[in-house]
Parts: sequence; structure tokens; C-alpha cells
Amino acid sequence: MSQTLHDSRRLLFRRVAAVGAVGVTASAGLDGVLGEEAAAAERRASRNKSCRRFKNKSKRQRCRRRKRRQRRKSSPTPATPTPTSTSNPPVSPPSPIPTPALLRAPDRHVVSRFSFGINDSLARQVSSAGGARAWFEQQLEPSAILDDQADEFRSWWPGLARSAQDLWTRQKNGVEGGWEVMEDYQRWLLARRMHTQRQVAEVMTDFWMNHLHIPVNGDAQFTYRIDYDNAIRTHALGRFDDLLLAAITHPAMGIYLDNAVSTAQHPNENLGRELLELHTVGRGNYDETDVKNSARILTGYRVDMWKTFNSWYSAEDHWRGPVQVMDFSDPNAAADGRPVTERYLRFLARHPSTARRIARKLAVKFVHDSPSETLVNHLAQVYLDNDTAIKPVLRALIDSTEFRGSAGMKVRDPAEDLVATYRVLNLELQAPPDSGSNDWGINAALWQARSIGAAPGDWARPDGAPADNESWSSPARLVASMDQHWNMSGGWWPGRGITYKTPTQWLPAPSLRFDELVSHLSRQLLHQPATEQLQAACRQAVPNVSASTVISATHPVIKWNFHRLLVTFLDSPAHLAR
Repeated sequence: MSQTLHDSRRLLFRRVAAVGAVGVTASAGLDGVLGEEAAAAERRASRNKSCRRFKNKSKRQRCRRRKRRQRRKSSPTPATPTPTSTSNPPVSPPSPIPTPALLRAPDRHVVSRFSFGINDSLARQVSSAGGARAWFEQQLEPSAILDDQADEFRSWWPGLARSAQDLWTRQKNGVEGGWEVMEDYQRWLLARRMHTQRQVAEVMTDFWMNHLHIPVNGDAQFTYRIDYDNAIRTHALGRFDDLLLAAITHPAMGIYLDNAVSTAQHPNENLGRELLELHTVGRGNYDETDVKNSARILTGYRVDMWKTFNSWYSAEDHWRGPVQVMDFSDPNAAADGRPVTERYLRFLARHPSTARRIARKLAVKFVHDSPSETLVNHLAQVYLDNDTAIKPVLRALIDSTEFRGSAGMKVRDPAEDLVATYRVLNLELQAPPDSGSNDWGINAALWQARSIGAAPGDWARPDGAPADNESWSSPARLVASMDQHWNMSGGWWPGRGITYKTPTQWLPAPSLRFDELVSHLSRQLLHQPATEQLQAACRQAVPNVSASTVISATHPVIKWNFHRLLVTFLDSPAHLAR
């Protein structure tokens, strides 16, 4: 483990260490209180015994009154309690407190890894399905799941429905810039992740768009970037060979990696190289001759760049002649090169090195950063045995012993943390105005994501954003996420176009003890019971409370300090991990 990762994790879990010290102090204080109470009881018994020598009842009572007067005269005047006193107020009769049902730990683990954050609605879905495994099977058929709210978000941004040619014309005429359309596309992605009922499909769409990555920023590829999303989304839970064919021959990929201008006379090697290095077999499995032949096979997929942006297949621009890439060979004699392209891409998708590459990438994303060779080989074999089908591989992954033992071992990246925070706080988005302020709900969400370098599709290189913990565990990232947690806990940013729950709406009963409130919020926000460390951290976060302090709507914790309590949960390792 590198020193950077060591330092980052030390910072990430510093709160836990601090809470541990608080817990020790609290324990020592509790022992002291119990000792004082025992001593006081012993003194009372001694005084009562000294007055029992009188057989007459009235004499015994006069004796006790006299001793009480003597004690008051001899005792110093008690000091006025300071504002930091933690003396407990009288405890009112307990109110019935609704207890949110929790998923079993194994169920929570599956759902946490394959969703953008567990909230009450998702937990109820999992319970209704009969557990995480049954829910997961339902999620593998996204077309059978109603998703009206997430589908409605697309109507908020009309540019998402326009053709590539229309988008280019509007940019050229100064009506709407491509960067504006792409920002709307990113907002739509964030909104979908926050509210879609098809969580597994959305997670896998994000995974494959990262694997077959095309940045949203660019004065050319923006024209086809939304349609590219549709292609990836369609095949995200299908077969990888179909997904690879749809992605590599898509105009957006051709524009981004220059295949759209690659011809028989001047083959461009960018896509041919990245196809081998990033998308399929990986480095060490091919040579420069393979790269050249890979580029020749892919010629013919054209886009009318900077004019109409129409896309078509040009047989006359396809390079013809024998080609060989690794163990793939073809006479490549036909003018129409699309069939040989399909044969080539399906060969690459079925290659054992591609199988291992996909298996390892899935294991790093969903299990932990150093998956065993046993797991990688097993997933790769399932992939090959099922003709590159994705669903059997995902089933094998969640059924593996290694996955079941990996709870809490993956850090949420900043974008995942942002979306999860919106979900657990139950924030309701409102449609943005035509020209709204940047503090408007979903507009601000994009600013939040961009401020921590995690806006969807912003990664500038073709390799896609990393999925390992170390890349997202720096002190700077942690501080940035905590800053966002603070603003959202207080309802300060975003400031408009969004509905926050009020502090009183978080109360499960008219009044309850502080430790009961913490327990309830832990179930609501983290979907797990509150630990002693978390209880201690919450007492440390808000002033003048103890475990038995009675909290109601008029208590200072609710009126002035509730954001301090909420942010303690959001800053906890339980929320920052998935």
C-alpha cells in the first residue's frame, strides 16, 4: 500500500479514531457517576441509621430535619452551571418511536454495490422482492420496471431529443452551444441516478460508458454523444460482443478517435490502437502490425465533419486486402467492410485476454481493489462459457465468497457520494427554468460534481475514470466531499429548485432521547444500526447533549444545530464507503 493511500485512509477514518477516544472518556465518566451515586446512597443510609435510635416517630423526624439543616449550613453554595454543563433534564414518558426496517447485512452489501445509494424507497423494494438476490434478478430485466419519474426528467432538456445535424446547426448559428447541450445531458444523468428505479441498469450503463469512454466535451463528438449513451444503455446488460460492435462503429466513437476521417489511402490508427489497448485484450497481447491491420479493418465509417455531420458507411473508403490481427485473419476482399468489421470485433470480444480484462475490471469495481486470480479466472470463464453475456458474470460475481466478504472495502468516488447524499436526504428536484441560476437544484448538482472533478463524462482521456480506492481517497477529495455534505445538511446549497426535509420532519416522534434520535437517523441515512462510536460522534458534534437528553421540536438540536447532526452521518466512513 502506498504512503498516499495510507495517509488518505488515515484521514478518512480519523473521525472514527476520535470517536473511540470520546467513547473511552464517556465510559470513564459514567463509571465516576455510578461511583458517586453509590457513595451518596451509603451516606444516606448512615444518616438514617443514626436517627433510628429514637423509638418515637416524631423524634426521629425532628432528628432528620435537624441533620438536613446542619448539612445545608456546612455545604458550600453550588456553582451556577455553565452553558457547557451536560446535566440531564428530566426524562419525559417515552413516546412510541417507529423503527425503520433494516436490510440484512448481506442484502445491504449487494444493494449498496449495485445502486447509487440505499434510501427508504429502495430498501422497501428489496424487502418486497424477498431480499437482495431476488431484487437483483428483477433488476436484470430493466424493461419490466416502471421508471416514469426518471423518464420524465428527459423532457426538462429539449436538446437531448435533437438529431446530430440539428444540434450542429444550432451551435453553428449561435442558438445553443454544444457545451450547453452536454451540460444538460450531465444534469440528466445525475437526475436519473438519483431517482431511477432501474438502479442496476444505471450502474452498469455508467460502468460500460467508462470502459468505452467518450468525453462529453468536444466541439464535434457532442453531436452524437447522447445517441451514444442510448447505444450503451441498450446493451448494458446484454452481451459484450453486441455492446462492442455498437460502440466501436458508432459515429461518436469515430469522431472522438478519428475513425470518421480514416480512409483506405490514409488509415488513422487511433481507434484501431485504443480498441486493442483499452477496450479488449490490453497491452502485451498485440504488436504494431496488429495495430495497423486493426485500423485498416475499421476504415469506411465516415462522418461529414464540420459541414452537415451526417454519418454513413463509405465502401470506397474501406481498405481492402488480407489482414491479420493476432489469431484473426481474413481475406477482406469485399468492398463493403462491415461484415469483416463485425467478425473482427466479435473475435476480440471472445478473446480470453478480453475475458480476463473485463472480469478484472468488474471485480475491481464491485468487489475490491485486489481481486484474487481465482475470482478473475472464474468470472472470465463464465463470460466465455456464456458467449460474452453480461448477466451470468454478474450473478457469478455476487455469489462468490470473495464478494460476500468485501463489505465496506470500496470507497465511493465523489460523483457516487454526491448522488448517494441526494438520495439519502430524500431531496426532491424541480424542473429548471429556461435560464435559471446556478444555485437551482439540478443545475447546482452539476456544479457540485464538477467542483470535485467528478461530473459525468468529464474525464478527458479515453481510458475512463479509475475505479480503485486510492484514486479517490486523497485528503483534498475528502475535504471537498465534507464541504458539500455541510452545505446540504443545512439546506444552504443548492438554495432553490429543490425541497429539503425540515429538521422536525426527521423526528420520528414528538419527543425522544438523543440516543434514540441518533439510532433512528442511522437507520434512515446509513441503513444500519448506530454503533457506540457513531453515538459518541453525534454527542460530540452538537453542544450540551447527553444520551438521555430529551429532544423535541423546540430543542436547540432541532432549532439550530440539526445540520451538525446530519453531517456527522454523511461524513462517516459508513456513508463514504459503498
